[in-house]
Amino acid sequence: MPKFLLSLIFICATTFMWAQDSQQEKLEQRKAQIQQEIRDNEKMLQSVKKQEKSAVNVFMIQANKIKLKEKLINTTAKQERLISNDMYINQVQVNKLKKELAVLKEDYAKMILKSYKSRSEQSRAMFILSSESFLQAYKRAQYLKQYTNYRKNQGLEIQSKTAQLVDFNAKLDGQRKVKKKIIAENQKEKQSLEIEKKEQQKLVNALKKDKNKIIADTKAKQQESRRIDAKIKDLIREQIRLANQKAEEERRKRIAEGKTTESNDPPVRSISSDKIALTPEGKILAADFKANRGKLPWPVEKGFISLAYGDQPHPLHPSITVHNSGVEITTEDGATARAVFEGVVSKVIALSPVNRAVFIQHGDYFTVYQNLSQVFVEQGDKVKIKQSLGKVRTSGDTGKTVIKFLILQNTSNNNPEGWLQNR
Repeated sequence: MPKFLLSLIFICATTFMWAQDSQQEKLEQRKAQIQQEIRDNEKMLQSVKKQEKSAVNVFMIQANKIKLKEKLINTTAKQERLISNDMYINQVQVNKLKKELAVLKEDYAKMILKSYKSRSEQSRAMFILSSESFLQAYKRAQYLKQYTNYRKNQGLEIQSKTAQLVDFNAKLDGQRKVKKKIIAENQKEKQSLEIEKKEQQKLVNALKKDKNKIIADTKAKQQESRRIDAKIKDLIREQIRLANQKAEEERRKRIAEGKTTESNDPPVRSISSDKIALTPEGKILAADFKANRGKLPWPVEKGFISLAYGDQPHPLHPSITVHNSGVEITTEDGATARAVFEGVVSKVIALSPVNRAVFIQHGDYFTVYQNLSQVFVEQGDKVKIKQSLGKVRTSGDTGKTVIKFLILQNTSNNNPEGWLQNR
């Protein structure tokens, strides 16, 4: 096989193995992250269980734990597949090196035998002296020199390939041990998952007895949620109206001072509309916010989405439809809400006696952080990304610590899950 083709195959194999290593590292990081989330989830679960306030809340946290366990099992399964691929590639290299070594050793043995038969200096000298011309003698001397170098190089190549073979065999042994460990981990997680699912089923069976109470509680919460959603929309409309009114007053002032004309600076239309008239700075901020879709940090450091966006069936009673204008994130007791992007605090308000909210404007986008017991910012404050906004309230009735997070463009709700970083 031509040397170029062999080199090309080696480069491709090395590149593929490097890519495999990179994927393995990412999977290991993801596995560590999921394991940490499981530990955080377990901590929240034990906290809720101790308070014994609501079996539904235990069900929700337990359900998330099951999802995390399933993610962990899938991640370790991917690791196992990658290691199997690496082992296959390494085994191919081992087989190739063994064949090459066998050929090299055979050639080297023949060369040594031939050298042994003509080993005397006298025979070498006679080989040169018996030449018919000076040119032939010179060529024979060069041949002997090249033959000696070739034999030396063959010996060095055998040493090099033997070292490579030892290295690849060591890698294979290490990979076999890692694979065995991952398979054992996966089996352990699968057994743990089965136990979790059995516990969850027991909880479901117990909760079915309280169906009427759960339905009544859900309807009451939905009614309260719709009332708060309407209030939020009204508050944002008022903020848009005031912003547009201010923009129109500034425009008129510029015209009166002769800094611009009516044709160059048209009026702000529909001052009471649902669409904000953006300043140049506001346009930049809105564009930056939009460019970070899918990259925004979570509004709390730890937690999981316990109620997703939009219409969905109740987790225990599918016949009941639950609507959510944002996402509800269950977090740990004492958690702090944080800004997902830079902006200006446009409103701080108590939506109910126990539900304080912070509104942050990002151009024509608004993020809303609900269910805060304490607020650390004031209206008009400029905030940075991940800046603390307030403390998330822990419910005295349920024992859960939940933040409700909304993203709106003007008055149109967006699904926050599409904006936040994947976990």
